[in-house]
Amino acid sequence: MAAWDIRDLVRETEMKRTSAQEPKPGKPRPNYPLLRDIARHAIHVSETLDLAVNTVESILREHEPFVSHTSDADRKMKAVSKQIHRRLLFYNQMLRSLRSRSASNKDRLLNEIGLAFKMVAQYDSHIFVEIGRAAQSDSSAMKGVAFVTLTFLPATFISAIFSMSFFDYGTDSGSWSVSDKFWIYWAVAAPLTILTWILWYCWNKLSPPVPNREEREQARGEKRVEGEMREVAKKLRWNVEDGDVAGKV
Repeated sequence: MAAWDIRDLVRETEMKRTSAQEPKPGKPRPNYPLLRDIARHAIHVSETLDLAVNTVESILREHEPFVSHTSDADRKMKAVSKQIHRRLLFYNQMLRSLRSRSASNKDRLLNEIGLAFKMVAQYDSHIFVEIGRAAQSDSSAMKGVAFVTLTFLPATFISAIFSMSFFDYGTDSGSWSVSDKFWIYWAVAAPLTILTWILWYCWNKLSPPVPNREEREQARGEKRVEGEMREVAKKLRWNVEDGDVAGKV
């Protein structure tokens, strides 16, 4: 029956999660598309069982007056009617049990999906905390470097400007003289600075970040989702010859 097929899939998902955590703690990698597909089939199975139970109960309500109004003289008909009534009661109880199993499957599956979200969120929160601590440490170090740089940068710039040959100090006259070619410095420095900014911008645009190992593994896992979903569909496909109720989902 489809309810037991869903139970097997839910149990397989629980076992995969448990076995994946045993070797060493790592990033949880729940297969969300597969969980969603199993949940969709579980909902369809529950809906089908609800309809089946309601149908059998309706038949029982209509069959009870027929049994009670059957004449005692027709013993054969009365015996057959009672046998049919007992069979309907058996089917009703069996469908109710399957409906309880289906409801349990849905609850277990919802619990598994919720746990998957919480585990991923907890892992990501821990990573964010570690990144925040590392960033705080780097920020403290960079503040020191920036302070030292800003302290010596003005003096370094001034000394570099006055050390050029464009400036000349006359020892005899005790005065400074500036070359009339001083504009060449700015004519070369300004375009070169702008060109450096443009090259840096193009480099960031044309060189996207390389995906890390976790992102590559996630991409490979997504390729396996389609195959796993096909396996789920095969397990829940209706066998027309056997009249399996699972095919209705």
